[in-house]
Amino acid sequence: MSEHTQPTDQPTQPVAGTRLSRRHALTGVAGIGIGVPLLAACGGDESAVDPQAATTQTPATPEAPAAGETAEPAASFASTSDVPVGGGAVFPDEGLVVTQPSDGEFLGFSITCPHQGCPVDRVTEEGIVCPCHGSVFDLASGAPTAGPAQSPLGAVQLRIQGTDISRA
Repeated sequence: MSEHTQPTDQPTQPVAGTRLSRRHALTGVAGIGIGVPLLAACGGDESAVDPQAATTQTPATPEAPAAGETAEPAASFASTSDVPVGGGAVFPDEGLVVTQPSDGEFLGFSITCPHQGCPVDRVTEEGIVCPCHGSVFDLASGAPTAGPAQSPLGAVQLRIQGTDISRA
């Protein structure tokens, strides 16, 4: 079906500079369709690679229970026997590395290296090791001892109940 138009007595005159052809309209729409996703891909969350952002974030603290309520303990993710004295263990699912610098002293650190956000993946005699650029961190403080990292690993509070290790 075609659309019928009624002839008018007045000829239509385009206003100078305001006529938009179909080609120009489609070109503009196509440009926007391509440009917007490209701009979105260029943006992003810069804190993911910002070493300062990684070191200034503090872990969330649970709210205190209301009067008459008891706080539920956090779920245990490891046993004290999983963490050797003078060493440590990485728990990727928890985002944590737990060390035991001396007998009975358990410390928690974020697995996120402050240099460029890579996860540390092992604990050796030298310390906590980041595989991406070779940074090594002290077992007792999380401070860098080798490599390009300039900031310590983020501290994470732990709760030790008997032989169970959980987040505080």
